Formats: sequence, C-alpha cells, structure tokens
Amino acid sequence: MKDGVNGVALGVFIFFFVAVTVVGFMAARWRRADNAATLDEWGLGGRSFGTWVTWFLLGGDLYTAYTFVAVPAAIYAAGAAGFFAVPYTILVYPLIFTFLPRLWSVSHKHGYVTTSDFVRGRFGSKGLSLAVAVTGILATMPYIALQLVGIQAVLDVMGVGGEGSNWFVKDLPLLIAFAVLAAYTYSSGLRAPALIAFVKDGLIYIVILVAIIYIPVKLGGFDDIFAKAGHAFSQTSPATGKPRGALAPGAAGQWGYATLALGSALALFMYPHSITATLSSRSRNVIRRNTAILPLYSLMLGLLALLGFMAIAAGIKVKNGQLAIPQLFENMFPDWFAGVAFAAIGIGALVPAAIMSIAAANLFTRNIYKDFIKPGATPAQEAKVSKLVSLVVKVGALLFVLAMDPTVAINFQLLGGIWILQTMPALVGGLFTRWFHRWALLAGWAIGMVYGTLAAYGVASPTQAHFGGSSKEIPGIGQIGYIGLTAFVLNVVVTLVLTVVLNAVKAPAGIDETSPEDYTADAGDEGVEVELPPATAGAPAGH
Repeated sequence: MKDGVNGVALGVFIFFFVAVTVVGFMAARWRRADNAATLDEWGLGGRSFGTWVTWFLLGGDLYTAYTFVAVPAAIYAAGAAGFFAVPYTILVYPLIFTFLPRLWSVSHKHGYVTTSDFVRGRFGSKGLSLAVAVTGILATMPYIALQLVGIQAVLDVMGVGGEGSNWFVKDLPLLIAFAVLAAYTYSSGLRAPALIAFVKDGLIYIVILVAIIYIPVKLGGFDDIFAKAGHAFSQTSPATGKPRGALAPGAAGQWGYATLALGSALALFMYPHSITATLSSRSRNVIRRNTAILPLYSLMLGLLALLGFMAIAAGIKVKNGQLAIPQLFENMFPDWFAGVAFAAIGIGALVPAAIMSIAAANLFTRNIYKDFIKPGATPAQEAKVSKLVSLVVKVGALLFVLAMDPTVAINFQLLGGIWILQTMPALVGGLFTRWFHRWALLAGWAIGMVYGTLAAYGVASPTQAHFGGSSKEIPGIGQIGYIGLTAFVLNVVVTLVLTVVLNAVKAPAGIDETSPEDYTADAGDEGVEVELPPATAGAPAGH
C-alpha cells in the first residue's frame, strides 16, 4: 500500500464523481412529464424506458459494487467457491424470461408500482402484501449498505477516509458521497441512475478489459497466477486448521455451491430494485429483449472473478478482504488508471444504491403508508412520501456501515437473500395460478422467514459467533447447503399443504382484481423502437 493519499488517483476519482453528480441532477429534465409528482414518474421513470436504457439500468442495478469488490474478494479468501455468482447469473435469465413479461403486463394494466401491489391485487390480501413489502425493505437495507462498503473500500485504498484521528474525519468522504447520492436521487428519481448507468457500465467494461490483459502480463501469465493461487489455497489457515481454499470445489462443497447458486438465481429478481428497473420499461417486448442480452454481463462477471486469483498472485495482503481488489488496482495500474478503476467501483455503488432506495421507498409508500396509514393519499402525496423515505432508507444503510464491521456486510446481504427468496411463492406462483390460498402463502412465508433467520443465526465463523455464513446442514439429507433454498422448500411445502386444507374447508379467499388477459397485455403495437441517447437529455420525449 502506498503511503499517504494517492493524489492522482483521487483526482481522477473526483472528476468522474463530479461528472456523474451533474448527470444525476440533469436527469430531472430528461423526458420530463407534464406531472412529475407521481410514483410512476419519480419511482419508475414514467414507465418509458426502451431496450438500451433498460439494459444499462438493469445491468447497473444487478452488477454492483458487490460484483466488483465482494465476488473477487470471496475468491481471494476461499477460492473457487466464490464463483457461485457466475452460474447463478447464467441460470437466472431463462427463469425470468418465463415470468417477468407477465408481471410487466399485469402491472402496466393495473398501475402496479411494486410486487406487493400485485400480490394485494391478485390475492386480495393486505396482510400478504404487507409481508412481501416488509421483507423487501429488510432485504434491501444490507444490500444498499454493501454498496457503501464498496465506496469506503476504494477511499481507504486511496488513503482517504481510512484511520483518522476521530470518526468524523475518517468517515467524512463517505458522508459526502452519501449526501450527493441522496440529493440527486431525491431530485431526479429513477431517471438519475438510468442515465448514470451508461457511464458506470462503460467504465466497468473498460477496466475489466484492461485488467484481464494488463495484469496477467505483469504477473507472468495465467499459468503463474493459477499456480501461485493453488499454492496459497493449499496452506493451512490458522483460524480453521484446514486448507484456506481450493481452485475447484471439493466433493464436500458441491452441495453448498450448487444450492447457493440455484437459490441466488431464484432470489435475484425477487428483490424490489430488480422489479423497479423492470417495471420502468415501456413494453413487454423490452423485457424479453433484455433477458436475451443481459447474459453479456455474466461474461464480464466471469472475467472479473479472476481478479481474486490475480490478487493472490500479486502478493496482496489485507486484513479486510473487501480491500483486496482495490489494492490490486493501486499496486498494478498507473495512478491515473487506478483512479479510473476506483471511479468504476464508486459509480458502480451509486447506481444500484439509488435504485434500491427508490424501490424500498416505493414499497413503504404504496404498501404501508397508503394501505394502512393514509388510504386516501393523492399521487402527489405518494411521491412526496416516497422521496422522504428514500432518504431515510439511505441513512439507515449508512448507519449500518458506520456501526458494523464492513467485513460482515456480505453475510448480511446473503441473509437478505434468504429472506427475499421467501416471497417467490406469492409473486411467481401468483403470476401463473390463483390456486394458492392467501393464508397458506402467508403461513409458508412465515415458516421460511423464521427457519432461515434462526438457521443463519446459528452459523458461526472464525470472526463471528452468529450470522457467520449462509450454509448449513440440510435436514434429512445431511449435506451442507444454502439455508435460503432449504427455507424456500419448507415454505413451498407448507403453502401446498395448507392450500389443500383451506380450499377443502372453503376458507374465504380474497378477491382477484386481475383477469387472464391482463397477463399478456402490452402497451400497444409500437413497431420499431427509436430511443433517445443520453446525450439528448433535456429534449422532449419523441424528438
């Protein structure tokens, strides 16, 4: 690690940070509607985004600071087990192709803004809708925190915001980044991350392409990289008394690897921010196109994951694994390009953090505030409350980061994955059938949440007594597997059994406000899409 502040890298980082801040505030004038004071406009960008804007928005939403920092950090720490993120992003797109177009159609038809809106309309149950909303908010909070950890990591490596004389000096850069994020999100809503995503994804692709060529050349090629990584993983860890990791998962870890990949794939598009980006699209066909071209990001992710091996081969030594890749960039790149790489990570945190806070705020506004606090809220009041709640959500995530050890942020994000997976029977099941009983879905959700949380609480690690991981022995099988998937299976079993019982005794079912044709409806025959590039921000839509 270089002594003091890396002035050149910091200067480049600040340049890009200021640039995206300006873009964020300018986004308020991009495709401005006659009435911007509605959730459709502030929280969904007017449901007007075409194929390319949606592609960049979803990419910026799904491939985050977690991608750039935590995935290669997991490989740096334990080896190939960290590659679980690659197969799960391959599995997810065929899965979402089956149900996202249906969700878009019914949401467009009825003006649904959140998944909880759909659940309430489909099953006529505010209780089930509330459960889905609360789960979404809880699962999103640590995910936002993880983005702030990514910003904190690059600031630490640049020599800014590290150990200072007091907490205020140490955390001041992160506080400034948070304040800027909060301000332009409040002002521009979803349009801000939609525009900034173009810059973010462009930087990430440039950095990865350079890194995957330049760093191996400096380290002697991939043969040397894998040899050094294999030797490092074979060494006994003082904390566990076992080898540190492996270049390929052993037989004992295959259940854990496979169940984590599958469970993560099922959970990814249950997250509120994924659905928010999806519902911002202007047609059903936009969703279909994106499920076909989004796998391009999985190729990027596979290359990015290799940076974990490169960090080992380069001799990177850090106490906090989240710093491994930023430190690799500082050691291997010229200072100016290290600044570009740090900017890619920082902006890669800002885009999803903005979308996540908007999504959580929409859930609170629509499915807690309007359903239970002020049923007669006007669209303008909804938009105002959502803006304010988006600030509260960011503050909560910031406090999470400042008060807790950043090294455990990934485990709490994985806990969020366990939780959000329990909403899948209500959401995806409801898109294809009305057979499930609302009370059975609620009971299944509760069982999955309780089991998943208690099981995760009981997992210890060398650094944590509780919530030390997301894998545990699967009851009845005896193999170590992903807790979220086990909880999901319990959830589904309870839902199926209780549905049979409740339907048999003719328990009252809620009123379904949807009809079969709603699930295949489109915005209309639009012909060939012509979409304005970001350079025309501020011009009226359609010009």
